[in-house]
Amino acid sequence: MTLTAFVFPGQGSQYVGMAQDLVATYPPARATFEQADATLGFALSALCSHGPESELTDTLNAQPAILTHSIAGLRVLQTLQPAQVPALVAGHSLGEYSALVAAEALDFIDALKLVRERGRVMKRAGEQTPGAMAAILGMETAALESICAETGVQIANYNAPGQIVLSGEKEALQRAVELAKARGAKRAIVLAVSIASHSRLMQEAAREFAQAVNATPLRAPKIPVVSNVTAQPLTSVDEIRHELVTQLTHSVQWIKSIEYIIAQGVTQFIEIGPKDVLAGLIRRINSSVHAISIGDVASVQAFAK
Repeated sequence: MTLTAFVFPGQGSQYVGMAQDLVATYPPARATFEQADATLGFALSALCSHGPESELTDTLNAQPAILTHSIAGLRVLQTLQPAQVPALVAGHSLGEYSALVAAEALDFIDALKLVRERGRVMKRAGEQTPGAMAAILGMETAALESICAETGVQIANYNAPGQIVLSGEKEALQRAVELAKARGAKRAIVLAVSIASHSRLMQEAAREFAQAVNATPLRAPKIPVVSNVTAQPLTSVDEIRHELVTQLTHSVQWIKSIEYIIAQGVTQFIEIGPKDVLAGLIRRINSSVHAISIGDVASVQAFAK
């Protein structure tokens, strides 16, 4: 029997036109976006379909957009293939909220409200203390960790071997990028963001966000949810609350998370949501597993066959 894990993408996967064909084709996807529009009090569905891109990429909107697309895709998959139940679930950063919904630890409506608030506090933190992030390609982790110690930036995402994202104050980040280039990185790309996600610059945002997390109803997950912070399963409500707050200031341990899932016997990963970033990362972490992405009608129909 093939053991499957569902994984859910994080911020950066949004694009104008996302989920448009899913909504047009499948009633569960349309109902999911209608729920989101009603909950948020504005037409998120129209923003996803038609933009403008500048509004969609605003973290305040991108976070609920990606969550809604992911849950729309999940509900379509559950309708077409109800027997397809994952052994484990995980999400990359923001995607952890989609994973918690999939594990029935968090209701979709509550997840929407949480990620909207998460976007608000992160955006404000970025306005008060502008930060920066950079993707470093083709460099050993130990060498990058040494650069972090020298400059005061942090590793935000351990995405895949040879692909790590740094986060921190602008000047420190620029210095880290220069050092990475000088010490042999294949590429060092400053990302088009002003928010230093998964760094200590999010400490005030995390303190404020904790109030919303503590006020949100949660349940123990029915399916193991692998933590971004520890790369171990979240098994209780207290662990989930701690995770959602801690995650804002700590690294996303994506490599260790995928390695843990594979060690449980999983050989198939289904990425649900916009784009196919995670499937690519998973194949780089372990080329022997099967990783596919489901985010539009063509990919859903191909998988359903």
